[in-house]
Amino acid sequence: MIPLSATEMANGVRAGNRRLLAKAITLIESTLPAHQQMARDVIQQLLPYTGQAIRLGITGVPGVGKSVFIENLGMNLIQQGHRLAVLAVDPSSSRSGGSILADKTRMENLSGQADAFIRPSPAGNTLGGGARKTRETLLACEAAGFDVVIVETVGVGQSETTVSSMVDFFLVLMLAGAGDELQGIKKGVLELADAVAINKADGDNRENAERARRAYENALHFLMPVTRTWQPPVLACSGQTNQGLDAIWQTVLDHRAKLSATGELGARRRRQAVAWMWALIEEGLKERFFANSAVAQRLESMLHAVENENAAPPAVAEELLFLLDKTG
Repeated sequence: MIPLSATEMANGVRAGNRRLLAKAITLIESTLPAHQQMARDVIQQLLPYTGQAIRLGITGVPGVGKSVFIENLGMNLIQQGHRLAVLAVDPSSSRSGGSILADKTRMENLSGQADAFIRPSPAGNTLGGGARKTRETLLACEAAGFDVVIVETVGVGQSETTVSSMVDFFLVLMLAGAGDELQGIKKGVLELADAVAINKADGDNRENAERARRAYENALHFLMPVTRTWQPPVLACSGQTNQGLDAIWQTVLDHRAKLSATGELGARRRRQAVAWMWALIEEGLKERFFANSAVAQRLESMLHAVENENAAPPAVAEELLFLLDKTG
């Protein structure tokens, strides 16, 4: 088979060719230098055709019901005429590098829809659990014509910060009925939230869910909102029964309309693009540091010197950085 050029792949993605979209994402996720260069070329050609989708991030601790929630919300959106891409970032094994990648089986109904595209990606060693190339994958899905892109986080570590930095609306799913609702609350997560939803608010758990909703609502009043013009609401829902999902989607639309009118949505995306650039620069500098032959020759001995308190960390860091600068 004759290899495709970057232009041919970009054109295929824009035409909605799902096979080429999947191949483009595989290229984006590859660590081979030749693949990385081609992926950059593809994304550069796709960039003018991105930016129109609603970017929705969803997080929550394991067991909160993210997959069921996303599947039923996604089915609702498809019935309304939307085309949906779900980027599910899965935890990878630190020992083998393997990934669970089970979202397609958890979202069986949604994955069978012609207007849905589900792409599980291993998080690897990236800080925050966000897959290294999720941003590029999001852009490829937008260029392919998906007008709603959901990024699901693993709900651990700093993954919430990573995902909130690439979406327009960040939804935090919470559970009720697990004791004092505010005990152990992750303040940092709530500070990122554009809305909080108490999931599994059905059956005997409705009363607990309403009590939790009020508690989180009170807590949010003491936190600085993400934007000046939007106070994050707290809603109750049931992903299992579909109850409250329409209200949550309407909240996403209301948020988009308000921030678009004030110019805050565009400003948020511009800040995200610059932050993405700096993150890639930092990542690239770190890779070049460890790949540098002069650094590799000195690193182990200098680590031992620091560990044994024979050398001061600032002096060693400066010397290693000088090696990197000296050798390019």
